[in-house]
Amino acid sequence: MDIERKALLKLKQGLTDPSDRLSSWVGEDCCNWSGVGCNNLTGRVNRLDLHNHYIIDGLDGDGAAENAFGIGGEINPSLLVLKDLVYLDLSMNNFRGVQLPSFIGSLEKLTYLNLSGASFGGTIPPNLGNLSRLLYLDLSNYLSELVENDLHWLRLATFSSLKYLNLEGVDLSKATSYWLPTINMLPSLVELHLPFCRLSILPLTLPSINFTSLLVLDLSGNDFNSTIPPWMFNLTKLVHLDLKSNNLHGELAEAFGSLTSLQTLDLSENSDIGGQLPRNLGTLCSLQTLRLSINKIIGEITNFIDKLSACTNSSLETLNLGYNRLTGKLPDSLGYLKSLRYLTLWDNSFHGSIPKSIGNLTFLEEFYLARNQMSGIIPESFGQLSSLIALDISANTWEGIITEAHLAKLRGLTDVSIDITSPNISLVFDIPSDWIPPFKLRYLNIRSCQLGPKFPTWLRNQTELTMVVFHNALISDTIPDWFWQLDLQLSKLDISSNQLSGRVPNSLRFSYPSTVDLSSNRFEGPLSLWSSNITMLYLNDNMFSGPIPHNIGEVMPSLADLDVSSNSLSGRIPMSLSNMSQLTTMVISNNHLSGQLPHFWNKLPLLYIVDVSSNSLSGSIPRSLGSLTSLNFLILSSNNFSGEVPSLRNCTDMKSLDVSDNKFSGLIPASIGENMLSLLILSLRLNLFTGNIPSQLCGLSNLHILDLSHNNLSGKIPQCIGNLSGFKSEFTDKDTSSYRED
Repeated sequence: MDIERKALLKLKQGLTDPSDRLSSWVGEDCCNWSGVGCNNLTGRVNRLDLHNHYIIDGLDGDGAAENAFGIGGEINPSLLVLKDLVYLDLSMNNFRGVQLPSFIGSLEKLTYLNLSGASFGGTIPPNLGNLSRLLYLDLSNYLSELVENDLHWLRLATFSSLKYLNLEGVDLSKATSYWLPTINMLPSLVELHLPFCRLSILPLTLPSINFTSLLVLDLSGNDFNSTIPPWMFNLTKLVHLDLKSNNLHGELAEAFGSLTSLQTLDLSENSDIGGQLPRNLGTLCSLQTLRLSINKIIGEITNFIDKLSACTNSSLETLNLGYNRLTGKLPDSLGYLKSLRYLTLWDNSFHGSIPKSIGNLTFLEEFYLARNQMSGIIPESFGQLSSLIALDISANTWEGIITEAHLAKLRGLTDVSIDITSPNISLVFDIPSDWIPPFKLRYLNIRSCQLGPKFPTWLRNQTELTMVVFHNALISDTIPDWFWQLDLQLSKLDISSNQLSGRVPNSLRFSYPSTVDLSSNRFEGPLSLWSSNITMLYLNDNMFSGPIPHNIGEVMPSLADLDVSSNSLSGRIPMSLSNMSQLTTMVISNNHLSGQLPHFWNKLPLLYIVDVSSNSLSGSIPRSLGSLTSLNFLILSSNNFSGEVPSLRNCTDMKSLDVSDNKFSGLIPASIGENMLSLLILSLRLNLFTGNIPSQLCGLSNLHILDLSHNNLSGKIPQCIGNLSGFKSEFTDKDTSSYRED
């Protein structure tokens, strides 16, 4: 109709359309325009779908398409001309806080209204309640800013036919006392989505339940501080129940067994749900997804798994029980949940070995068992998990031998993490040097297992690696040339605590940010300059020699951690280190460095640790060191520094100050006791300090270690020194934030 065509053109005039999605709105037949649908019999416009498909269809991963492609502007009242409109979708556009016009409530024939993620401003118009024919209403993430809404528009409505309601992310804190009775007025409701709505009350009682047809209930991400209410177990048609990320507490009820249609149950991230797994939970044979992680569930899982595996054609695909307090062994019946794709059991107290039946789970894609008390051998049936993609069984005490049979059919494997917590290496990889894996790994983390003595040659065809960790793997070899030439782009390379030797080329490429850890080996030769993308570089405890490259700060400006301690480096500290503006850790101790400390400290504002101890450095301490407001550890011991210790008044977070075994002279600065109130260690021994011990040191109540020996001090020891409470408390690694040199 011509009147409807003109109405649509007026609507277009008021809209901004950066991606020209409305460019097809030309010509006489508006029923052929993009996003416009018409009734086949009357020819009248009955459908307007202007959703931003760049986001809806997942073509944009970071939200940039909302600005790049989202329709905006204002909604013209000409929309009211479309009297037969039953479907309106403006979702995922960018109306930049414009108030949704109240006349939308006059489109009386609407059955479908989707305004999700459209960035409208203000409150929800009260007259939306006039849309009595609505079947589907989605206002999720509707607002451009947080605006509190009540539900009066819903209380006054007659939504007797509404089947779908989604208010995700709408601030309903004003309605927290009456939201449930309001929802209870919707007798036809099939899906209810109220996640992250700032609701704080979940009523335990409801006199009568009108929405008994509910199939989907999502109340996740609110702030409920209650138990799971009994009325919820009367919703016997529920297929999907999501209560994650609330403050729910109490034990899991046997009444869950009444929800026999459940396919998804998510109670994860409540922290205080406890008790044992109810027996009846295992009778829910329709379950496809069960997430109970990050709670305080106790006991064994054997009865639950036994019951679940007894279901005819069990369809459970996702089982997440991680971060609880579960104990006991993994039952053999676990291998009969043959539909399992995602199995997460990490961070519990399971013990015993992995059951051999695990090999039956041929659809399993992810298996997480890290940080338990598991032990024993890894069964050879592991090699039957042909769909496995990610495996993390680290932080257990495995033993025995891994052969190619354990890996033979793992064609899709990309992520592997195996870390032994036992002090003795008890898991050995015995894989022939000519074996070619069927998989292409991306993430490889093997710690405290025996891979050596030779460097593992089965890595030859692993050209997609982004992370390689072989820590404490008993490798005593040189790294072969073929590894350096794999053309990898790594985010982490950790081959520390082995007996690797030879020189280290800089041929590998790295992504940003990235970590390189070659510490505690026998590498030699000069330091190589690595990629500018490296943010953490640990080369300590090796046999590197020669100077620190003079241009290291220009080539590697992104470094945050630098540790080249315990080598045989010589020469001066290069001035180019001042280019590393993100540097937090500089550890260059136990070398043969000489010369003075450079005057560049004001260019390194984030420094947390400075350790230049056990070198041959000399001269005075630059006053610019006092500008480091984040400094916690200053270790200058065992050098030839002289002069007075400068004021470090700005270093108020200092925990350890060690200037021992130098030639410092003058008075002990009183400012140490006045400003460094967090100090745990103060060592001034083996210097030339004179005068009295300043009484201000009595302000260091946390002090654990005070060493003023071998100086030329005189006078009385302040009596209050003996009253410092820190001397009476236990000194732990936590006190020094795990800085290993202390």
